[in-house]
Amino acid sequence: MDTLLFSRIQFGANISFHILFPTITIALGWMLFYFKMRYARSGAEKWMKAYHFWVKIFALSFAMGVVSGITMSFQFGTNWPGFMETVGNIAGPLLAYEVLTAFFLEAVFLGIMLFGFSKVPGWLHTLATFLVAFGTTMSAFWIIVLSSWMHTPAGYEMREGVAHATDWLAIIFNPSMPYRLTHMLLASGLTVAFLMAGLSAYRWLRGNRSGEVRLSLVTGLSLGALLIPVQILIGDMHGLNTLEHQPAKVAAMEGNWETQGNVPLLLFALPDEEARENRFEIGIPNGASLILKHKADGVVPGLNEFVTEDGEVLHPPVAPVFFSFRVMVGTGMAMLALSWAAVGLMAWRRRGADALPKPMLWAMVPMAFSGWVATLAGWYTTEIGRQPWLVTGLMTTEQAVADVPAPMVASTLALYLVVYAVLLVAYVGVLFYLAGKSGETAAATDPRRASTKALPAE
Repeated sequence: MDTLLFSRIQFGANISFHILFPTITIALGWMLFYFKMRYARSGAEKWMKAYHFWVKIFALSFAMGVVSGITMSFQFGTNWPGFMETVGNIAGPLLAYEVLTAFFLEAVFLGIMLFGFSKVPGWLHTLATFLVAFGTTMSAFWIIVLSSWMHTPAGYEMREGVAHATDWLAIIFNPSMPYRLTHMLLASGLTVAFLMAGLSAYRWLRGNRSGEVRLSLVTGLSLGALLIPVQILIGDMHGLNTLEHQPAKVAAMEGNWETQGNVPLLLFALPDEEARENRFEIGIPNGASLILKHKADGVVPGLNEFVTEDGEVLHPPVAPVFFSFRVMVGTGMAMLALSWAAVGLMAWRRRGADALPKPMLWAMVPMAFSGWVATLAGWYTTEIGRQPWLVTGLMTTEQAVADVPAPMVASTLALYLVVYAVLLVAYVGVLFYLAGKSGETAAATDPRRASTKALPAE
């Protein structure tokens, strides 16, 4: 039993569970603001009904994200004391900025957003919705800044083994931060787009053909169709940035062992780290060289370049990075195919949501959580791909881990996994319970809606 391995798995489990919910709330906050603005301009009741349905999912996701984030932050002290001892002068302020610019903002205006619809002027409720959405984005900004700095550290100097900030602008706008932030915000947008489309398709299949469900379905599909090609472009730019600053990660993503040109793009392979080769390769000739170097004979770094003369391996574990990258890309391709097919069909038939056949609607239901799959696979690619470094070139994961008995870490890991499994099943169950209820019935029985003046007819 290995303390380092269990600690890594435990932190990975915590962050995997936690990231599911900010991935929803970041973009869903802006969607709620969009719904509110459309209602203010058109007066159409369907926009306000959509707001009231999706604000419940926002509130549930926000609560889950806050609670899981607290347990994750505890582990900096319990499992990884070396991290704060070495880079706390940089990590501490960045986490504090998140609290000051995001949590306080959300805490002040979230109550107005959730419960103030009939109690405050309309402009104030709209402003509260905007500020909560802005707060969730600022929270993502500071977390991505810290994560990016750990991958591409800049603006610091070491004094007696401790990192000290020398240039905060260089720390915040480190070389990989713009790409990671944009990639993550787009991932959140896609997660919400397919969640909205999937749950709306489920409501449609259950017989709810109201204007609210129609606009949620069309909005989700349209947003997904718009964002997925942009995400592919940003992902390519992010990959080129990673090639420049973290070539070992790219070598693991491509399953490339030797530094060479004419490297194929592997669609499938079984990386064998002991033999330092791949088995059962299926690939596109010269594909990796074309993508990474934009020429067929472009030289791509190989994993063997990151092994020292005494046999020390300085590249990440290959199989997890290799397969998680392909899961991310494969899920993105499925998103592209489904959203473009649906939007194209609606445009061709000119019948809106009525143009979608039942098999396509059923396909959207499991795709409601495709954003989660792609986001987790992307995070595994980037975070496992940083190994063996915790902060690239500055400290390894092994140097930061706490000296605690492995059985103690294993027992808390088991408890975490049980609790997270129960909460995740409950969360998904609540989503489908809300989606299964009739939208018209839910709106009629909502006490906030009952206490307001009658809204204009659709």
